[in-house]
Amino acid sequence: MRLLLIENDTLLGNGIQAGLTQANYMVDWVTDGEAGEHALKIETFDALILDLSLPDGLITLKNLRIRGDTIPVLILTTGNTTDDKVIGLDNGADGYLLKPFNLDELNACLRTLLHEKSGQTTSCIEYGNLYLDPTTRTLTKDGQPVKISQREFSILQTLLENIGKILPRSRLEDNLYGWNNAIESNAVEVHIHHLRKKLGKELIRTLRGRGYMVPNMNLPN
Repeated sequence: MRLLLIENDTLLGNGIQAGLTQANYMVDWVTDGEAGEHALKIETFDALILDLSLPDGLITLKNLRIRGDTIPVLILTTGNTTDDKVIGLDNGADGYLLKPFNLDELNACLRTLLHEKSGQTTSCIEYGNLYLDPTTRTLTKDGQPVKISQREFSILQTLLENIGKILPRSRLEDNLYGWNNAIESNAVEVHIHHLRKKLGKELIRTLRGRGYMVPNMNLPN
């Protein structure tokens, strides 16, 4: 999962980015709403964490919804009154977190928000004989644990969350690399090769020139 954080408090921003990176999110961080809006126009993110107390925090949220951007938004508020929460939710936020908070609370809010937006009632994904648990970052096949790398897990999770959809290579790269990471030219291909060796070559289809897909199990081979 790739997240965008808009936060101008350096200490808090560093803490959130480091904590969520340890939780296996890819986190890009900007310090104002203008930079955040630009990033959202040119990049693909799974969710936005927005400090509503920024000078342009509410404007950023309003602008997103006015232009029809449906990205899940978790707002951070001071918690002194209910006004910020109400205003944020009324203007399109999907959830809120009161400051101060700990990383466990932040992780829980993100999981809830992302699951609600995806329409899932549980975070776990079942596909045939595979069972993937994003919370514990574990994968089983026929009830037996399968050892895969974190990047392999991210690719597989993204594909399983979009069964039947063709995802371009760039979409998978977005979940592997942030702005400060150099993109390896054949990384996606290498990770998919390893997944096929561990899980079966028919699991992930390559559609030449278009991308990759985990097929809907109801579709013919």
